Amino acid sequence: MNNELLRTLLFWFQEKRWLIFTLIIGITLYWMPYPESISSQGYRTLILGIMVILLIVTEPVPLPAVALLIAILEVSFRISNPTEVAQSFMSDAVFFIMGSLMMGVAIVHQGLDARLALAIIRFTGNKVQFISFGFLAISAILSSFIGEHTVVAMMLPVAITLIKNVSTQKHVPNLTALLLFSIAYGCTIGGIGTPSGGARNALMLAYLKSIPENGISLSYFEWILFAYPMVLIRIFFASWLLRISFVPELKYLDTPIRRLKVQVANRGNISGKEILAIIIFGITFLGWVFLNERVGMGIIAISGAFLYMATGLVSWNIISRNVNWGVILLFASAISLGIQMKNHGTAVWLGESFIYSFQFLLDRFEFSPYAVSILITTLLSNVISSSATVAILGPIMLNMGGEPLFMGMTTAISSAFGYFSAVAAPACMIIYSTGMIKMTDFLKAGWRVGLMSVFVLFLVIKFYWPFLMKYIEI
Repeated sequence: MNNELLRTLLFWFQEKRWLIFTLIIGITLYWMPYPESISSQGYRTLILGIMVILLIVTEPVPLPAVALLIAILEVSFRISNPTEVAQSFMSDAVFFIMGSLMMGVAIVHQGLDARLALAIIRFTGNKVQFISFGFLAISAILSSFIGEHTVVAMMLPVAITLIKNVSTQKHVPNLTALLLFSIAYGCTIGGIGTPSGGARNALMLAYLKSIPENGISLSYFEWILFAYPMVLIRIFFASWLLRISFVPELKYLDTPIRRLKVQVANRGNISGKEILAIIIFGITFLGWVFLNERVGMGIIAISGAFLYMATGLVSWNIISRNVNWGVILLFASAISLGIQMKNHGTAVWLGESFIYSFQFLLDRFEFSPYAVSILITTLLSNVISSSATVAILGPIMLNMGGEPLFMGMTTAISSAFGYFSAVAAPACMIIYSTGMIKMTDFLKAGWRVGLMSVFVLFLVIKFYWPFLMKYIEI
């Protein structure tokens, strides 16, 4: 009995070694002296951030358990009180993720995902290379104008339908990852294309306009001139890099597409319920486009979910069985941690510390302000939201040296380089909610797409933007 208990304990320690290591690191750092330049709460928030990153990368426990640990330690580390922690877990962004997932279940239940998937396949053809490129390009172009949240909520059921038709015959983890990441990365790539592609863009426009004495005003079209070439270039390179990262098990989807055609044909002509489902999504979509600033993306999303249930198009039992509630919890915890980092000055301290560390480069090399901006912004945006990153770092970066317009655009664009974890962007979180991909998949593909994006941005800063400035007056 004692031997069996010992073996059980040794096995547990082996399986949970990274959890134990992370807890030891956290407790040790907690009792160590902290720098005078940061508050005690800010320092403890930093410790929590380090612990969370370690747990997300190593995955010794399920990620929803990490979300619970964030709430526990925010209180235990005296970062915030229980009421404030609970409030930080429930935001409009969380409502959006929850509502979008619920609406996705309703759309799948009505079979609209199959009809939309077939429509896209008729455009792309049956070759996996073209299908994945089509998913990425459509997601990128649409997200440029209507926001990545809306696009990923619309495209995800389409990809899942196609994947399910394939997986009935063969286990296809690479093909699954390829299609899902094509949607998520397409959304993050396209989100910087226009001012309406994300809140970070509008925020940076406001910062540029408020520069003392020589404020910079960019029109909607001028922003497109500066940012959209990056979108178009990265669409092609990202699609290629994803195919390298996840070499698909099949080159052609002839059989799954035939099955999809039969599936749609068996449903017959579009029914009244399907038309009603389309109308509800259309109303929700218009709400996202025109009412998001007044009402909020989240409230609109859960309103759409309510309409689907109120009209009898989907039952609560079906929604409760098919929504990944753990992912919603994880997203809520990530937002909560981001709020704490912002409120207690951790994010600003990190930004200023990085800038101080690279000061010798800033004073020596002309191009270094842009390099530092890309590095700091990319790192921080993979911990907190891109909008929060721009809100915090925008004023700092605009006063760090370099051409102010270029620095502003660089910061806004690199804040969208959220390729490295599920919590880096809503689009990444939503595809992770399917349970079809692992956290390590983000690292597998993210570093390639991230390096490519940084390289392209460097070329744009060095050659394209100076060329553009010769022909437009800002």
